[in-house]
Amino acid sequence: MEKKDKNNLTIKEKLHEIIFEADTPMGKLFDVILLVAILLSVLAVLLETVASIREEYEGLLNLLEWAFTVVFSVEYLLRIWLVRKPWKYIFSFMGIVDLLSTLPTYISLFVAGPQYLLVIRTVRLLRVFRVLKLTRYLSEAKILKNALKQSAAKITVFIGGVIVLVLILGSLMYIIEGPGNGFSSIPASMYWTIVTITTVGYGDITPVTTLGQTIASVIMLLGYGIIAVPTGIVTAEMAFSKKDETISTQACQSCSKEGHDPDAKHCKFCGEQL
Repeated sequence: MEKKDKNNLTIKEKLHEIIFEADTPMGKLFDVILLVAILLSVLAVLLETVASIREEYEGLLNLLEWAFTVVFSVEYLLRIWLVRKPWKYIFSFMGIVDLLSTLPTYISLFVAGPQYLLVIRTVRLLRVFRVLKLTRYLSEAKILKNALKQSAAKITVFIGGVIVLVLILGSLMYIIEGPGNGFSSIPASMYWTIVTITTVGYGDITPVTTLGQTIASVIMLLGYGIIAVPTGIVTAEMAFSKKDETISTQACQSCSKEGHDPDAKHCKFCGEQL
């Protein structure tokens, strides 16, 4: 089945192409305007937290917040209307982000404070990859995603081992140092072990005895190896991942998924015609 002629698209299909894709000048312009609006809205939220600016420009900042919220709400509703299967978009990652980027302003009508959660709009800047048509980065992102997925089981087992190690070392330090030296309980000693093994080193709890300091030194050295292991696991998976061919920024009108081959005629996720 052949792709539809670009000149014979309906208004709804043209709007879908503009809002969901960046393969056309209008689509790219829409996304650039959207990204600028997102940046300005986040900037307004950040400035509102500065007391001196809030006192002088509170009215303007509130007006801007509501203006951006209305714009993003209309955009969100348009996206729902333009896809054939709205729930696919609504429950997608970007669909949830788009919804969360508007809700705090409405919630602030009843509860004070949630409007500051609007900084979640920065996540929407992920669309910059589509705007700039950086399909190479979309392909690289897919490789990274697959590598993380393949590494999940190994990393889970590794983290489980680290937790057991933290429990053993924390208990040991509690026995050696005791409450008198700040190790007031096994959970507190485990907290110290985590801080030490990750090389954070807050310094709020420190071993005093010679044996405790020796064990602490071993934990610090062990920490470097522990930090490197997850990185090595993911890197190994990425090394064996086959790099995908060039993909387009075209979005399926049914499920809103992107990442199709340039010559694809049907969505590889739901099978609908592109």
